[in-house]
Formats: sequence, C-alpha cells, structure tokens
Amino acid sequence: MSEKELLEKEEIFSKVLRAGRRTYFFDVRATKAGDYYLTITESKKFTNDDGTFHYKKHKIYLYKEDFAAFTEILGEMTSYIVDEKGEEVISERHQKDFKREYTTGEDQGGDAGTSENFTDVNFEDI
Repeated sequence: MSEKELLEKEEIFSKVLRAGRRTYFFDVRATKAGDYYLTITESKKFTNDDGTFHYKKHKIYLYKEDFAAFTEILGEMTSYIVDEKGEEVISERHQKDFKREYTTGEDQGGDAGTSENFTDVNFEDI
C-alpha cells in the first residue's frame, strides 16, 4: 500500500449524508505533518443493464487555508439559488414516484461521538 493510500485511510472524523441515489462523505484526514484537511466525496449509484449496480465517485480535497473563501462562496451560491428559485426542487414536480430520502449519518471517529452510533462505511462496499 502506498503512503498516499495509507494516509487516505486515516479518518479522524466523518459524517455521511444520504440523498437519494447520491451519498456524500465528509472526512477529516491528517497530512504527513499532522495537520487536518477535509475530503468531500460524492458517490452516485447507477444501475447496469443486467440489474447490477456500480458507483461513480468524485472527491474534493479542501485545505484549511481555503476554508474561509470556500465557505463564503458556498454560502453566497446556495443563498442565490434559494433566493432565485425557492427551496422546492423543481424536478420533483415532474416525477410522480419520487420520494425524498435525505438523511444524515451519525458522527464517527475521534472524540466527537460515541461508538454506539458508529456506522462503518467502506468505499469498496459502495
């Protein structure tokens, strides 16, 4: 296992957001120097023609020096969208069988939560 793979496995604190076919993983990880950074992974479920599933994943690495600007722009963009289009998801109006499945995962790892609510999420299982 490479050093990069080893570092990516060291999760300090994690949260999971399940949102329909998408799952978002928020993971605090440590650099070699012992500093922390955030990874945000979107995993989206797709069905193959034979009925089996596969997932496409996209990952963002966010470092402390970018937190303030990232948070400011994210807040500005989300506010703009809600101000312009409201909170209703327009595509839901066109899907008769659509059911919203937004749930948040429990705190994991570190001293931030208890192990009673721990959910072990392995990317290879997804």
